Amino acid sequence: MFDAFNRHDLDAVMATFSEKLEFYHDTGGLQSYSDVRKGFKTIFARNDGIRRELVKGSLDVYPIKGYGAIELGAHRFCHVEQGREDCGTFRFLHVWQKDGQTWKVTRVVSYGH
Repeated sequence: MFDAFNRHDLDAVMATFSEKLEFYHDTGGLQSYSDVRKGFKTIFARNDGIRRELVKGSLDVYPIKGYGAIELGAHRFCHVEQGREDCGTFRFLHVWQKDGQTWKVTRVVSYGH
């Protein structure tokens, strides 16, 4: 997911999400799969060097019996604004569903913005 985001590969990053996605953002509100796709497309089109990095040591993963897993962590977003790099560190929670051999994110909570 991080690699696809950093390559600005919209199709690859969206392939990690379920089409039933519910994305809860503390400042942006509730977003659907199509909302997230539109948002990423807009962000990538700006081509301001946006990238997402996992904060080392922040990732915790817990299994959910019969469903998948919960992933908690912190990520750092950086982009260029007015000629200089602007970065911020934020928290996330992903709920992953395993269907056969396929894993998809069904819920995202992004907070601390």
